[in-house]
Amino acid sequence: MAVMMYWEAIRRAHDEEMARDPLVICMGEDIGVVGGTYKATQGLYDKYGPDRVIDTPISENSYTGLGIGASFLGIRPIIEIMSVNFAWLATDQIFNSAAKVRYMSGGQLTAPVVIRSPGGTAHQLGAQHSARMEKVFMGIAGLRVVTPSSPKQAYGLLKSAVRCNDPVFINEHELMYNMKGEVPDAEYFHPLEGSEVTRAGKDITLFGYNISVHWCVQAAEQLAKEGIDCEVIDLYSLSPLDRAGIKKSVSKTHRAVIVEEAEAAVGVGSEVMAIINEECFFELDAAPVRVSAVNVPIPYNHHLEKAAIPNAKKVVEAAREMVGK
Repeated sequence: MAVMMYWEAIRRAHDEEMARDPLVICMGEDIGVVGGTYKATQGLYDKYGPDRVIDTPISENSYTGLGIGASFLGIRPIIEIMSVNFAWLATDQIFNSAAKVRYMSGGQLTAPVVIRSPGGTAHQLGAQHSARMEKVFMGIAGLRVVTPSSPKQAYGLLKSAVRCNDPVFINEHELMYNMKGEVPDAEYFHPLEGSEVTRAGKDITLFGYNISVHWCVQAAEQLAKEGIDCEVIDLYSLSPLDRAGIKKSVSKTHRAVIVEEAEAAVGVGSEVMAIINEECFFELDAAPVRVSAVNVPIPYNHHLEKAAIPNAKKVVEAAREMVGK
């Protein structure tokens, strides 16, 4: 195992896949000469040249469309959208072209394209730069959505996504790029479907994804001191969600808290709660609970920003209330 940062794991996956297959290219704003806003493509421009590491204009709809069109012809682009807030401009290309082309062509065309984009609330970036858009992407048929919570997942999911013939949206989190973790020395591919048991437990299941997994782990450690044994499930695949994994855990603990940084309305938590009600309603000892952001645009003010989004303390409070403490 090698210890590396989240961004280093992403860069390593880029490098290995580009070295293996000359049809793998990268596209995005400032990914070439600069090496990426978060350093995820650092050094690749010098190694592979401007024809394969393509610095694009500030025009997300245009370059995303170019990459998707190239994927129809066998190119395997990794498109970086600098911030998921800007992905709104490319949704027509992603939702109406990449996600639908296999179905609409009767399987004659595929779109083996990867779209990477960081999002989340990251230290006073303001309402227009703090979007949590994963719930929008996971609602689109034909599009895979994954969201790594560790360097190992960031590395393995990107490698699997590049070799997948479906379009894959990888939702990263801006606060996680400098997170350190172990990554296998040998080549590693993470499944694009499923979930992971981050911590086993028997009293309550805490469901999270990307940064909220870490809030769940922190909460579980605190709750363990109080005699409440929590299981933490990492929902790294948001589309498709792991119905079987969700059912298995809730059938064991009989209680569920779903934790997401986004607002609750029409969100990941809503979908997980629907699955719990459909798959294991009679296993429940208490109604499932969501811990989510306040339904407001994220404030720029530091104190208001912190008040608007969840944290480990709020997860602890929700779990205590669920068991009557």
